[in-house]
Amino acid sequence: MKLRFTSQVSARSGPPNLSSIPSLAVVSVTESLMNVSGPSVQKILRKTSHTPQSLVIIHDSLGHKLDVVSRRLGGSANGHNGVKSVISALGTSDFHRLRIGIGKNEGVDAAEYVLQKLSNHERLFWGTYGQGLDLVLKNIEQIVLG
Repeated sequence: MKLRFTSQVSARSGPPNLSSIPSLAVVSVTESLMNVSGPSVQKILRKTSHTPQSLVIIHDSLGHKLDVVSRRLGGSANGHNGVKSVISALGTSDFHRLRIGIGKNEGVDAAEYVLQKLSNHERLFWGTYGQGLDLVLKNIEQIVLG
């Protein structure tokens, strides 16, 4: 799968020299905080003429076990403030999500837990030789290719 990295409104991106490569997807990372990312996502979609149905939001999920990557199209935000912001800005929940399982620690406040440093296991899983990025790319490819 080829990805084209492009600079969009309120987003940072990869090297601009890749923009001439035919692509199946545009990858953008909003520079706003996740909890208020909806307006930035809306601007990116408007500028690229993409529909919400072509969007893939990647976010953490307390409701999924560590190291699990789960695809979903549509549905509620399940208490995730960033997803709530995107739904509110787009006026629809009809977009793809890749939920990255981070587990949960019942003894720690959720807001505090999600901001903690990664464990050694998580650093290995998401690091250069880990399986995390491969799982994410495989799931994106499945969404893009249908």
